[in-house]
Amino acid sequence: MPTCRVEKTSFKNGEKPLPVPSWEMLKEEDVPENVDWRNVNGINYLSWIKNQHIPVYCGSCWAQGTTSALADRFNIMLGDSNPTPVALSAQVIVNCQAGGDCNGGDPGGVYEFANQEGIPDSSCEQYVAKNLDRECTAIDKCKDCTWPPCPVGQDCQDKCWAVDYKKYYASNYYSLSGATKMKAEIAAHGPISCGIEVTPNFLNYTTGIYSEYVSFPMINHEISVVGYGKDAESG
Repeated sequence: MPTCRVEKTSFKNGEKPLPVPSWEMLKEEDVPENVDWRNVNGINYLSWIKNQHIPVYCGSCWAQGTTSALADRFNIMLGDSNPTPVALSAQVIVNCQAGGDCNGGDPGGVYEFANQEGIPDSSCEQYVAKNLDRECTAIDKCKDCTWPPCPVGQDCQDKCWAVDYKKYYASNYYSLSGATKMKAEIAAHGPISCGIEVTPNFLNYTTGIYSEYVSFPMINHEISVVGYGKDAESG
């Protein structure tokens, strides 16, 4: 089974919560029954779907789920003022080992990196699904390169140089658990990254509503939860 995420996330420098948590700001009876950030009055606030195993296998779910949720929240915050959707670079997170690498990691490190350094958008570093074999420097966070295209299997860093870039910061980050708090957080602020257990049945999932009960779940994967709802057939 995938083990690209630590079982329990942690924040080395502690959490930075909002003054009023979403689950206190919204009473349970005021939380909407359905939320889907893919379609809010016809507007899709999400960044694009990513595959952590292209072009090769890389256990970077801890970086993918977090950068996706953060990017979506920037899209929600910016609204109509930003016609181009924000997408944040998971490769930079892997390059700088901001929580881990392609062998797995801790999502908490991503939020601390976003708080302290700011994450560049995905145009800064192409996702190559591999670890950096040197210390992370400026050129590994955002670069430009010259012609000709780099041959497969080479990095051609001698034809590239570091460039300035826009940094996306996270002022607040915190943990939560339970359906009630998750729904309030998603409704109030947007998608959240979330640890789950990927089981053999989950790996075989194809379509429809997935349901499985696990007595003692062991978190091993990170995803982004972009909404929730009630099945119309269940009443």
